[in-house]
Amino acid sequence: MASQPLRLAEEYGPSPGESELAVNPFDGLPFSSRYYELLEQRHTLPIWAARFTFLEQLESNPTGVVLVSGEPGSGKSTQIPQWCAEFVLARGFQKGQVTVTQPYPLAARSLALRVADEMDLTLGHEVGYSIPQEDCTGPNTLLRFCWDRLLLQEVASTRGTGVWGVLVLDEAQERSVASDSLQGLLQDARLENLPGDLRVVVVTDPALEPKLRAFWGNPPIVHIPREAGERPSPIYRDTIPPDRVEAACQAVLELCRKEAPGDVLVYLPSEEEISLCCESLSREVESLPLQRLPPRVLPLHPDCGQAVQAVYEDMDARKVVVTHWLADFSFSLPSIQHVIDSGLELRSVYNPRIRAEFQVLRPISKCQAEARRLRARGFPPGSCLCLYPKSFLELEAPPLPQPRVCEENLSSLVLLLKRRQIAEPGECHFLDQPAPEALMQALEDLDYLAALDDDGDLSDLGVILSEFPLAPELAKALLASCEFDCVDEMLTLAAMLTAAPGFTRPPLSAEEAALRRALEHTDGDHSSLIQVYEAFIQSGADEAWCQARGLNWAALCQAHKLRRELLELMQRIELPLSLPAFGSEQNRRDLQKALVSGYFLKVARDTDGTGNYLLLTHKHVAQLSSYCCYRSRRAPARPPPWVLYHNFTISKDNCLSIVSEIEPQMLVELAPPYFLSNLPPSESRDLLNQLREGMADSSAGSESSSVQEFRDPCVLQ
Repeated sequence: MASQPLRLAEEYGPSPGESELAVNPFDGLPFSSRYYELLEQRHTLPIWAARFTFLEQLESNPTGVVLVSGEPGSGKSTQIPQWCAEFVLARGFQKGQVTVTQPYPLAARSLALRVADEMDLTLGHEVGYSIPQEDCTGPNTLLRFCWDRLLLQEVASTRGTGVWGVLVLDEAQERSVASDSLQGLLQDARLENLPGDLRVVVVTDPALEPKLRAFWGNPPIVHIPREAGERPSPIYRDTIPPDRVEAACQAVLELCRKEAPGDVLVYLPSEEEISLCCESLSREVESLPLQRLPPRVLPLHPDCGQAVQAVYEDMDARKVVVTHWLADFSFSLPSIQHVIDSGLELRSVYNPRIRAEFQVLRPISKCQAEARRLRARGFPPGSCLCLYPKSFLELEAPPLPQPRVCEENLSSLVLLLKRRQIAEPGECHFLDQPAPEALMQALEDLDYLAALDDDGDLSDLGVILSEFPLAPELAKALLASCEFDCVDEMLTLAAMLTAAPGFTRPPLSAEEAALRRALEHTDGDHSSLIQVYEAFIQSGADEAWCQARGLNWAALCQAHKLRRELLELMQRIELPLSLPAFGSEQNRRDLQKALVSGYFLKVARDTDGTGNYLLLTHKHVAQLSSYCCYRSRRAPARPPPWVLYHNFTISKDNCLSIVSEIEPQMLVELAPPYFLSNLPPSESRDLLNQLREGMADSSAGSESSSVQEFRDPCVLQ
């Protein structure tokens, strides 16, 4: 049978002159002229030389695992899925579809669009994609691109995975939590519902090849030849510039003045710097004395949404794409001839000891630096300007990107592993094993949330929590809202906290600041988010309305979709719903109770009345975020004494974000008693224990009084 997919692959690509009636085997329609144009481009890709080798290994390899190793831009992400689709088609669809994972939702959508175009098929029919709040697939979908974390969620939930013929784990060198976890589960043969002859294709950069080869037990490797283009020699700066954004802008402007041909790719560490660079360049390029149209400046980061497709559009003007680590390996742009690299990345790294995220500005890996340089290869080679000395990466950069499983909160992952009945998550194979303390902290948090039973397995509540595409504490708060009759408000809040957590930059004008203040709620940031969402819906989801208030329109649209998805999930599980009552005093207290039920681990107390908050679970001191509604009020007011927060980030100002005032009595009432007992010694813990004792005495007194009242009438009678 080995020859069948190979013959099929040759048959559906004749030139127009050879066969005007050649039909696409996937939909039975004649090929368009664009198909042949794109086919010629595909033939020039380095990976095309490895096509037959790959198909032979996919068909005949007894282990079912094939590694594909090649440099960025070689065509791996677009061609491997198509060849896997040919393989499945040759088997008569008897063994299921092809699923291709991507580490970023934007990459999954972008690749689906490109591959559907190359295969001459309709997106959403034979080729589709699944990303958060957007499922563009149908009953006839054969090839599906999927965000890897979404696939991991599907694997663990009752929704199941369908039947796979081939599973392609793309961009393995990105080391996402979901990709590493899926490899561990597959290597351990933990996915019992998958067919025994499942084919697994792991696609990676050559730098990670030795580790993957050892992990999978020496499977066959398909090596992709290097691209023929010449590689640019990097130009290094003598020192690191004090202002990265300004240095990058000046480098771009210098290229524009020289009118050097080709598009420009700029790498900066963070989304904030990307926005500053785009704003500055958009102003500066308009005044340049150029013979051609001024360059078009385009940001590329996760919040761009569908606007990211603009980087692929053919334009008369030069494109200047400003990005960060997102485009180290994904988003190949053939028109790029010039790269400007800051050599740094800003990453969130979770510390399980204090349950906080650190904003870490660090050097990129040598693997990332090489991938960035290769963006400018060609005939003749382009240019690669490194805004750092050569010794900077040689002395400080690690060889490979850091595995995210060693840097993220693992509570959600452990919940999913428990759902797969893996009793000890530490026994699951990973390319790099996470720290034991990170796994222990995740288990402890799930135990506090009542997601585990006395044996350490998932409780009934834990099973329900694992169904939701939310952080465990947020899913617990949503479930608690069923008890406290505030489901409608909590659905909105869960969607907003996940997809659109408020304002992310200072107001640009006094008018914008006034419009923002009108959206703030006196009860705190959580109620303000609900108010923002309701106002957004009342505006008709108007983009101009969002721009006037400094809100992210795309993120709010995602929140709207997520809310609908969560509502459908609750209805499917047959959980009780409640009518909207936002604004009433009873609803305010009910919403606070629901939040405390999930977020009792994230409570802080103002110890001196000046806004210095001591976190209950450890002795770190933090301040309210500059975007917090309590700080933006005009009238001076004492900060709330007890607050519940959504995130604690250790950065230059150690801030609490998304904060609302709570009553300590509510915390004593709703938090597990053993949680309060396990708090580190502090004045806050003593106050809570006093409250608990007082509430216990009051309860005992009430019971005694009730018994006496019952007895007294008997005596009188």
